[in-house]
Amino acid sequence: MQYVRGMSQPAKSSRTPATPDAPESAAGSRAAAQRLKMRRELAAAAMELFATKGYEATTVDEIAAQAGVARRTFFRHFRSKEEAIFPDHDDTLIRAEAVLNAAPAHEHPLDTVCRGIKEVMKMYAARPEISVARYKLTREVPTLREAEIASVARYERLFTRYLLGHFDEHAHDDVGDDPLLAEVAASAVVTAHNHVLRRWLRAGGQGDVEAQLDHAFAIVRKTFGAGIGIGRAAAPKPAPASVATQGEVLVTVARTDVPLDEVMRAIEEALKDR
Repeated sequence: MQYVRGMSQPAKSSRTPATPDAPESAAGSRAAAQRLKMRRELAAAAMELFATKGYEATTVDEIAAQAGVARRTFFRHFRSKEEAIFPDHDDTLIRAEAVLNAAPAHEHPLDTVCRGIKEVMKMYAARPEISVARYKLTREVPTLREAEIASVARYERLFTRYLLGHFDEHAHDDVGDDPLLAEVAASAVVTAHNHVLRRWLRAGGQGDVEAQLDHAFAIVRKTFGAGIGIGRAAAPKPAPASVATQGEVLVTVARTDVPLDEVMRAIEEALKDR
């Protein structure tokens, strides 16, 4: 599977993720922080009641009362008690998309996707005690398990679109396979992340999860970064930059995927020979 480095990034979504290049106003930042604080308080109240009363026996009214807010406040933040179990996925998806949109041109697209999915792990690691309790609950309640699977699918779709936009269409003949290859690679990244996440949650949120993730991603990168196109004709190795001089004119020719330092070395060597 060949990818193009430095291609234009995928179109921005209608959402407007907060990035370092687009600072929010002070009022907007405060509102966002208050919104996140309330969502987390409601989620904590819900988790406490689910642990003591059980998921099915707990009502929205009880969750709101436990958090010290009105029922209508709950519904301003969540559509159902089921959603209260996963309060941060919407914001995390936006942050993951921001990672993709801000990726440096030299970074391999698969590495960018791995950095994007790390936003999910950061979300879980920020509150390990809640994350562990939530994991146990989702194992017991099929409805919550289905909601979790739906959240995973959202990340896979985001990463699939990103990878599909970075294929080198000239690297192989079967361009019709690109959607398949992109989806498989995106799924591999998400699966590797979730495998490490589940192992970490089963261990009570203990251990160096960052190192475990990096190890898992190295396996994915080795397997799918170049080897997924098995059975295809191997893509030609990028030709080194070539330089021709004529009079006072210096002409440099290089493939777009040749590293910049190689191009600069070729130019320097040509200038030395003049």
